[in-house]
Amino acid sequence: MSHASPDPVVLNDPKVVNGWAMFDWANSAYALVITTAIFPGYFNGVTDKAFSFLGIEMTNTSLFSYSISFSYLIIAAMLPLLSGIADYGGKKLTFMKRFTYLGSISCMLLFFFTGMNNLWIGLGGFILAVIGFAGGQVFYNSYLPIIASEDQLDKVSAKGFSYGYIGSVILLIVNLLMISFPQFFGLDLLVNNFPKVFGESPTALAARFSFVMVGAWWMGFAQIPFNRLPKQAQVGKVDNLLSKGYAELKKVFRKVKKETHTKRFLIAFFCYSAGVQTAIFLASTFATDVLGFSTNELIIVVLILQIVAIGGAYLFAALSGKFGNKQTLILILIIWSLVCLAGYLVQDKTTFYAVAGGVGLVMGGVQSLSRSTYAKFIPEGSDDTASYFSFYDVLEKSAIVIGTFVFGFIDQILGGMRNSMLALVVFFVVGILILSTVKIGRRVNV
Repeated sequence: MSHASPDPVVLNDPKVVNGWAMFDWANSAYALVITTAIFPGYFNGVTDKAFSFLGIEMTNTSLFSYSISFSYLIIAAMLPLLSGIADYGGKKLTFMKRFTYLGSISCMLLFFFTGMNNLWIGLGGFILAVIGFAGGQVFYNSYLPIIASEDQLDKVSAKGFSYGYIGSVILLIVNLLMISFPQFFGLDLLVNNFPKVFGESPTALAARFSFVMVGAWWMGFAQIPFNRLPKQAQVGKVDNLLSKGYAELKKVFRKVKKETHTKRFLIAFFCYSAGVQTAIFLASTFATDVLGFSTNELIIVVLILQIVAIGGAYLFAALSGKFGNKQTLILILIIWSLVCLAGYLVQDKTTFYAVAGGVGLVMGGVQSLSRSTYAKFIPEGSDDTASYFSFYDVLEKSAIVIGTFVFGFIDQILGGMRNSMLALVVFFVVGILILSTVKIGRRVNV
């Protein structure tokens, strides 16, 4: 059975590149509002500080950490299969859509999470939203080397992150206005007239409506990349897509094992990603639990973080062009280490605002530059980009599992998150040491 080849992709086509970047605009609203700005504080506010869950005594902050670990354990197990199918079966865009709809609908369902009496809705909706976000991301990432030439990878990757920061900040500002002035949006009337449906707090209702708005924003703006990104043709006859998916990943793994510097980069990436992603996921929980930030104060912190991150993504892309990817990444990781150390030491809200600025500076840079650096190791013209990026994403998701579990475990055992923050420094130091031995490029492994 033969299949028509897809139309050839024109590299660096502005319409396609901008359409690709709009996926970051769409799904970064989830990353900002659900994982960072509003949901963690809301979760802590409507759940008990300490309780028994599945027969285990734990705090709400450690449960939140463990829920992230569990989510990424599932996605790490699924992605090798799905991305291999995407490459072999020509369904990259199809899976990107399915995960997007799963994530966006799950965000909307968080509206019905109101406290310990329906904790399962909060945990279930959050876990499924994480899976939807992470699943769509691997297919989004795999388009990068398809739509951009090697000399434009850093710039295009940074554009995606900057679009994400701008879009998510716009929505977060609207959410901040709703939470700060619920009466202007008529939320007090809903609470007063229908307390059994909407609860007794206009502020809490505003937070719940923000979850619905994230899902609608995510699903709606994702239609732009869905209409602009190139579609794939099926590669040959496919008898068993399940076995093909794992076969594709094994093929990439065998290639990576023989490529010394690709292998070293991925090990370093695994180590520092455990620190980066855990800090991003749990910084807001740290701020609310340890420093007593209110939801409004936390949103302001996140806005500072996001605005600084827009410039940070472009700053480090420019530095990588001048000094090289490796030196720039090492600089970023040194700053990350100092940020986590500052988090351990911080005692007041004012200082934490400065710490948030430091996180913003390096947050976009490390993610954008890591993605474009890895793309430079993928053989030119490869048909296995989704499988290569699946390998990359499985490592990142596994790192999140390890990082968030260690964070939650230290929090649960030692009774505080300061020591958890200090432990993240170890991940960065190990990553720096390994990265210092890496040579970057497609021909350095030969």
